[in-house]
Amino acid sequence: MSGHDFIAGIPLVLGGNVFGWTSKGDEAFAVLDAFYEAGGRMIDTADVYSAWIPGHKGGESETVLGEWLTSRGVRADMRIHTKTGMLGGAELYESARVLQSLEVSLERLQSDTIDLYYAHKDYPELEIGAIVEAFDGAVRSGKVKALGASNFDAARLGAALDHASATGAEPFTALQNEYNLVARKAYGPDLQKLCTEREIAMLPFFGLASGYLTGKYRTEADFAKSMRGGRAKELSGGNGPQVLAAMDEVAAETGASLSAIALAWLVRQPGIPAPIASARTVEQLRELLEFTQLQLSDDQVARLTPSAG
Repeated sequence: MSGHDFIAGIPLVLGGNVFGWTSKGDEAFAVLDAFYEAGGRMIDTADVYSAWIPGHKGGESETVLGEWLTSRGVRADMRIHTKTGMLGGAELYESARVLQSLEVSLERLQSDTIDLYYAHKDYPELEIGAIVEAFDGAVRSGKVKALGASNFDAARLGAALDHASATGAEPFTALQNEYNLVARKAYGPDLQKLCTEREIAMLPFFGLASGYLTGKYRTEADFAKSMRGGRAKELSGGNGPQVLAAMDEVAAETGASLSAIALAWLVRQPGIPAPIASARTVEQLRELLEFTQLQLSDDQVARLTPSAG
């Protein structure tokens, strides 16, 4: 796949982590239908979603997506992104295991191809060339169109790109790391420089900081309300309150929701064509989609961006 052909539609990648978990059945299909009708064409999932739930073993999200894609007849319109590498250890990046994981994901997704296939995490104990070659095999199988790396640092991603260039292997052309207004270490200046220079599309996850940047978690009582509250509380330290205060100001100026402001800030950052964000309900999705109509000024971006994150 040349260029960033796995980028399509409105600049939002719908996160699939909720499907088969907190969003099921008709509710999940309603979100997916609304996303499609709004011009959404990119969905991100993983074979590990949602293995963290008792009774689940991973693949629940891919299964829901496959059922939706088939029932609606829209597979050709969509860019499906999925990942492997979390349901075990470094052995998952053996060439045969990558192909095996790919086949299982394709079966659940009821698809012949994956538009963007990620190495879900790095295994630093492996030679980078071994990882590159294993995922190159997935492309050579004809069942993967493009490759991405998730949770890689600049040194390892750079080494992977260099190895691919030297050997003719398929390079990673996307990066998926955590990045948002209150957690910016996983996509620092070194990675930003690498991605912009090598034309790597950074598609950040946790764009709303586990809900903290929606503004719904501000007090101890708020943090105790849901499962996500614990993670939101972690992110509330440091410059969290400062960021929320700046977001409140911008919300007053623009009339936009804090969710929209957080996502609009992301697409103003180097190398980021679209953020990843999930929605459990149609109402939540509509709130996310506001960001596609929001243009932040340079002054607003500067005020939103703390000096350290």
